[in-house]
Amino acid sequence: MHSTLQALADAPAQLLPARSLMAFTLASHIILVPLGVALPLITLVLHGYGLRRGDRTALLLARRWSAVMAVQFAIGVVTGTVLSFEFGLLWPGLMGRWGDVFGIGFGVEAWAFFLEAVLIAIYLYGWRRLPARTHFLLALPLPAAALLGAFGILAANSWMNTPRGFRLDSAGDPVDVKIWKAVFTPMFGPQYWHFVVAMLVTAGYVVAGVYAAGRLRGRRDRYHRLGFAVPFTVAAVLTPVQFVLGDSIARKVFHEQPVKFAAMELVWKTDTHVPEYLFGRLHPDGAVSGGVRIPQLDSVLAGFSPDTRVTGLTSVPEDARPTATQATIAHWAFDIMVGIGSLLLVLALWYALIWLRRRRLPVSAWFYRCAAVAGVASVVAVESGWITTEVGRQPWIVYENMRVAEAVTSTGSPGLWTMFALVVVVYVFVFGSFLVVLLKMRTRWRLADEEDRRSGGAHSRRETPESGLPYGPRPAVPSGAPLGTGDAASPPAEDRP
Repeated sequence: MHSTLQALADAPAQLLPARSLMAFTLASHIILVPLGVALPLITLVLHGYGLRRGDRTALLLARRWSAVMAVQFAIGVVTGTVLSFEFGLLWPGLMGRWGDVFGIGFGVEAWAFFLEAVLIAIYLYGWRRLPARTHFLLALPLPAAALLGAFGILAANSWMNTPRGFRLDSAGDPVDVKIWKAVFTPMFGPQYWHFVVAMLVTAGYVVAGVYAAGRLRGRRDRYHRLGFAVPFTVAAVLTPVQFVLGDSIARKVFHEQPVKFAAMELVWKTDTHVPEYLFGRLHPDGAVSGGVRIPQLDSVLAGFSPDTRVTGLTSVPEDARPTATQATIAHWAFDIMVGIGSLLLVLALWYALIWLRRRRLPVSAWFYRCAAVAGVASVVAVESGWITTEVGRQPWIVYENMRVAEAVTSTGSPGLWTMFALVVVVYVFVFGSFLVVLLKMRTRWRLADEEDRRSGGAHSRRETPESGLPYGPRPAVPSGAPLGTGDAASPPAEDRP
């Protein structure tokens, strides 16, 4: 605690509000990212299934998920734009000095964003107006655009962790920039694939969790079974993959950012036969209190042998490593992420075992209780992973090249605290509106389903896949008229639950 207070006293006054504002906006934006990156792919998986099987229920779910996708994208535009401004306003030292080296990542993300906006518009527009297969084929680039956006952001962030592709002149400024080396840094591959799979896993569990909660409330029709099975299967299949990727990135951090690894694992002095701590707290003198100590395990995890030499925090001067408090935060975030990942792996194996033995979904209420919680837990794991990455890198904003305090704005702290308060108010309104819109869509869809059940499916025969979407003109479809071209593959209404 003493070292933390001393570090705060030595830091510019505007550093704390700038960090707090950036952390708040990033933590808020990350909640939306899994749906933005992965929901298009999961939706198209269901859309393709619906077209191939002539399954009207699958097409109805895909249509409704596409509406959620549009609302999420609109909210993500707001939070993402705020972040873009904050990079320049809060960290002019970073963007001014290093923008020419790693700024291409933000450029790629911007182009991907515009491409994604166009493709989402076409996808929503096409439900009524395009032939079914043409509509589906035009939507196929949508997941690629989402992954391209992730590519740009992860290229920038991985460069901040392992900066490459430049040399410093006599004044210490970057020159002779090699763009490809700046993009494909040592941390890029592990970070990118770990992130992409995390988004698919999280989005899968979040969407499936909604239908798991519906099942627990007695909704066990085909609509809810399909809405649960497709995203949950995607997440369950990828959960073991994510475990392997997580081990890979931790090993990469061990080699490329050894001090960060030491913070994640609470390693004070460089040594072999290093123990593993589950949670616990690091003190400024290197002592660890609390938690569970497992002898030699950290060395084994790092290099498959207890003789593996693990670099400690004291291998660098005190002002070049995370404080004891920062190391403890990174360590707890890392353990929470790994702990949640382990529980999700057990849930995925439970699901796989039932499916392989009985070829059906689990029936246990406890399974669906766990599945309903898995969505929220996945989001917590994503937030924890981000905290591990960013706090573990302290005090560097560009690893071993620029400290956070050197990049911060000169704007006074009162102005930054005021800006922070305004952003909190705006975000409460934005996310509150997001929740209200989702709840209204859910209510409208339930009323439509109830009407469909009462009419014996006649209502769904009148509906086209686009009906009820929260945008654009909705021309009336005469009762008894044939379905629109966008519904060409729809089966008879009796396939509806």
